[in-house]
Amino acid sequence: MAETSDRPATDAVDDVLAGDRVGGPVPGAAADPLVSEPADPGRPRRRRRTMSGKFVAGLVILGLFVLMAAIGPLVAPYDPSNLGPDVLAPPSWQHWLGTTGTGQDVLSQLLVGARQTLIIGVLAGLIATAISTIIGVTGGFVGGIADDLLSLLSNVFLVVPALPLLIVLTGYLPNGGPVAVAAVISLTGWAWGSRVLRAQTLSIRRRDYIEAARVAGEPGWRIIVFEILPHVRAILASSFLFTVLFAILTQVGLAFLGLVDVSQWSWGVMLYWAQSADALNAGAWWWFVPPGLAVALIGTGLALLNFGVDEFINPRLRSNSLRGRAARDSAGGFTPVVRTDPQPSEVQR
Repeated sequence: MAETSDRPATDAVDDVLAGDRVGGPVPGAAADPLVSEPADPGRPRRRRRTMSGKFVAGLVILGLFVLMAAIGPLVAPYDPSNLGPDVLAPPSWQHWLGTTGTGQDVLSQLLVGARQTLIIGVLAGLIATAISTIIGVTGGFVGGIADDLLSLLSNVFLVVPALPLLIVLTGYLPNGGPVAVAAVISLTGWAWGSRVLRAQTLSIRRRDYIEAARVAGEPGWRIIVFEILPHVRAILASSFLFTVLFAILTQVGLAFLGLVDVSQWSWGVMLYWAQSADALNAGAWWWFVPPGLAVALIGTGLALLNFGVDEFINPRLRSNSLRGRAARDSAGGFTPVVRTDPQPSEVQR
C-alpha cells in the first residue's frame, strides 16, 4: 500500500510554482529541445547575447596576427634583406621556412612583413570608415540638395573601376610609405559604406527622440554625434572590418604586380619576388606558400569577425543560430533520428 504524505496538497502546489519561478524543472515534465539551459548568473547578459563562435574564432586568429606584427621584427632570426649562401634551401632547423633564390630567410621576411601589411590595412580601414561616416551620415541627416550631391559623389566612386584607378594613382607614388598607400586604397573603399550609413540615417532621423532634440534646439553636429552615431556603431564596425580586408587584399595585389615600393617588406612583396624568380617552376613552394597562407588566414579571421557582427546587427541571424545550436545539442548530432513507439501487438509478444 502506497504511503501517504501528511503535507497538504496546497504545499505541493506551492513547491511546484516556486520551482517554476526560480527556473527549476517540474517533475515529470518533458524538456523542450529549443529552450536552452539557464545561463550562469555571474556572466553579463550583454556579452552572453552577443558572443558567438564565429566572433571568438575570428578574434583569436586576428589576435595572433596582431601579436606577430607587434613582436615579429624583434624575434626575426635574420635580417630579411641579408643575402646568404644557402640558395633555395628547403625548410630546416637553421631556416624554419627555407630560403629564397638569393639566400634570404623566408621566416624573417614573413615576420617583418606582417607589420607593414596590417598597418596599411588598418590605416585604410580607418580613413575609409571616416570618409563614409562623414558623407553618409551627414547627407542622410541634412537631406535636400546636400544629400543629393553627396549621394552623387558616392555613386560616382561606386561605378568607377577600382583596379585601374589604383594602378593610375600608385604610379605617381612609387616610393610612397604605408600612409600614402593606405590613403590611395581608402579612396576606392569608402563608397559602399557611405550608402549603407545614409540609408540607416534616413531611418533614424524620423524617430521621436531626434525630433525632440531638434525642437529642444540641439545643434545638428550634437545630434549626429550623440544620437545617431551610437545607433550605427555596429554598422561602423562591420564597415571597418570589411574595409580592412579589402585593403589587405588590395595591397597584396598591388605589391604582387610591382606597383608599390618592393624594398619595404610585406606579404605582397614576398609574393612579388617569388613570382619574379619563378619559384613555382623551381619547386620552391616554401617561398610563396607561407605569405599566401598568411593572407588567407587573416582574411578568414576578418570574415569570421564580420559574420559575428552581422549576427549582432540582424536579430534574425542570431535567433536562427541559437535555435540551430539548441536543436543539434538536443539531437546529439547533425543526423536526425526517427524514433517509433512499439505497436501494441509487439508489446504483448
